[in-house]
Amino acid sequence: MYKQPLTPRETALSASLAAISAVVQLYHIGYQVPQFGMWLDLVAVSWIIAYLLFGIRSALITSLIGALIITLFAPSTWIGALAKWLLTAPLWLCLYLWSLGVKKHPASYQHFINFLPPLAFSLVIRCALAIPVDYYFAIPLWMNMSPEQAFQAIPWYIVVIFNAIQTIIDLLLAWVIVFRFKLSRFANWHTT
Repeated sequence: MYKQPLTPRETALSASLAAISAVVQLYHIGYQVPQFGMWLDLVAVSWIIAYLLFGIRSALITSLIGALIITLFAPSTWIGALAKWLLTAPLWLCLYLWSLGVKKHPASYQHFINFLPPLAFSLVIRCALAIPVDYYFAIPLWMNMSPEQAFQAIPWYIVVIFNAIQTIIDLLLAWVIVFRFKLSRFANWHTT
């Protein structure tokens, strides 16, 4: 399946999902916590939808195009786009690696319990990445703080909690849209 080029349908739907993620970012659909300036948003939901429908290549293409558009047009520029991409990639990568490891068909994810092991792995990876990405890259560049000032302004556990909540939001909404709203009928695995 992955050795074949993307079909025109997969390419068009992946580009559409990337555009949706960019629009969600540009309109800042989500919730910002005023004390810390951190956002819980819906930007990466379409990236996870791309994985659930078409696999790892589509998730990579959708997320890279979405991040590029965010880089060009969002107020957070390349800093926010790169941080979002780096911290979301573990989710779709863990979903992919888990399905390879247990040799399950992508349709098996329609049972939410099958998400729990890759979700747990991705939470650990994302939260472990979030500390250095936020404190040594994103916060110093965006807020013009030193890492020491960033650690004092935003406690590490807040970063971990927000990233864990964001991962759960991304996966849960993508699952609901794909499997409960029957977007899965467009999946490339649905016809096989």
